[in-house]
Amino acid sequence: MQPGQPYDRGAEERGQFQQADDLVSCIVRRGVAGEQLHARGEPGEQGALREPARDRGGVEREAGEQQVGRPAGAGPLGAARGAQVVGHGARESGSRRACNPYALEQAGRRYGATRCTAPTSPSTFPPVPSNTLHARVERALAQLQNPRLNQDVVSAGMVQDLAVDDRGEVTFTFILTQADAPTLAREARKAAQGVAGVAAVRVNVTDAGAAPRGAAPGQPGTRPAPGAVPPPPTPVELPLLGKVVAVSSGKGGVGKSTVSVNVAVALARQGQRVGLMDADIYGPNIPRMLGVDQKPEVRGGKIQPLESHGVKIMSLGLIVERDTPAIWRGPIIMKVIQQFVRDVEWGQLDYFLVDLPPGTGDAQLSLAQTLHIRGAIIVTTPQEVAVGDSLRGAKMFERVGVPVIGVVENMSAFVCPHCGERTEIFLTGGGKRLAAELGVPLLGQVPLQARLADLADTGRPIVAAEPDSPAALALAEVARHVAEQLAAVAP
Repeated sequence: MQPGQPYDRGAEERGQFQQADDLVSCIVRRGVAGEQLHARGEPGEQGALREPARDRGGVEREAGEQQVGRPAGAGPLGAARGAQVVGHGARESGSRRACNPYALEQAGRRYGATRCTAPTSPSTFPPVPSNTLHARVERALAQLQNPRLNQDVVSAGMVQDLAVDDRGEVTFTFILTQADAPTLAREARKAAQGVAGVAAVRVNVTDAGAAPRGAAPGQPGTRPAPGAVPPPPTPVELPLLGKVVAVSSGKGGVGKSTVSVNVAVALARQGQRVGLMDADIYGPNIPRMLGVDQKPEVRGGKIQPLESHGVKIMSLGLIVERDTPAIWRGPIIMKVIQQFVRDVEWGQLDYFLVDLPPGTGDAQLSLAQTLHIRGAIIVTTPQEVAVGDSLRGAKMFERVGVPVIGVVENMSAFVCPHCGERTEIFLTGGGKRLAAELGVPLLGQVPLQARLADLADTGRPIVAAEPDSPAALALAEVARHVAEQLAAVAP
């Protein structure tokens, strides 16, 4: 913005959408079109959507030739494959522009765009028979009986708005009355999850009391009053991800990412299948701590996570340059986190750790609304300042229905590298006091060891590089306690 120029909120938001372009253009284009694009800087005509000059097989067409393609929003991270956006700060690379994972979804409504097409390639985008899967899910739900009505839940009208998308994600509304057992909704979810081909199930449980008087279960109820706050989305159960664990802290600088990396590697060294998602959008440090700097690839419409020390990882730090800031508002952060969960080929996992940013903001709420989290780990230091912030973070998880399974006290004491003597730097007992106030166990006390930071900077987790060191032994103990707590909370 030039000096003296008035503030333009719309221009700022359009710039944020362009940064979302930069997020995935490099990997989506390389995976689909075999090239990497860089977008920045030069404005175009706002809202115009152009289609690339390619035929149905992906071959470039001469200017003026017509092509009917797939609808927008069909690519990984929400990008429409092959579509181009003009007017959100993109700079042309040859005759093409960068994909936009968020604006393609919103630009038509927000900036007046009218159409968006993309090439169709059967070999790249195989069709999924959603209608067949839809029928199988409906038959599975019809096997569930409501003993009060002596009727299956489908015939009784308790299942409404059943939908299955091309990724195998199932959504439906389940209507209960006060006389029905609440377990029916959970049994309906399990019935849908048991159908082959179902990747995720989202159930919206509705009270039949909201329906008009005399209406049977399944009939539409009255509209909410003007100004009513809609209920938050129901978290999705993704069985392939295994047990989802959120690693959080109330404030920055307490070693949360260090704990996340070493606990993940310690679990992998025990033979577990582990995934680690870096949800710290503003400070993605997981790739550096695991010694990974390659760009992820796209195969079959899915982003392939990278692997280090037996842990599959995905991070914004693998996609953008190290000096590129993510200056984004909440909606874009929410979109990125959701797409890191759903558009990455994680495979079958036993544990899925999510390294969250410090605080209680958009990333934490987005994750809680996207995934069914089995437990949260709170990382703190002995300082009262850190303990107070961590307490607020733990209370946030309780408010959104996520159980806190324990506290990790990092930097509990300094260990001399020469004689091994422990020296208390902060006030002692902060982690114990926090765990006692929350009524959860203290998972471990990790000493402050110089080698821990040195190894993290060079991409070597201490539990793998020096497994017999004091910090490594403490972190391995934390991993063992985490597995025990998860087994007790979610067997």
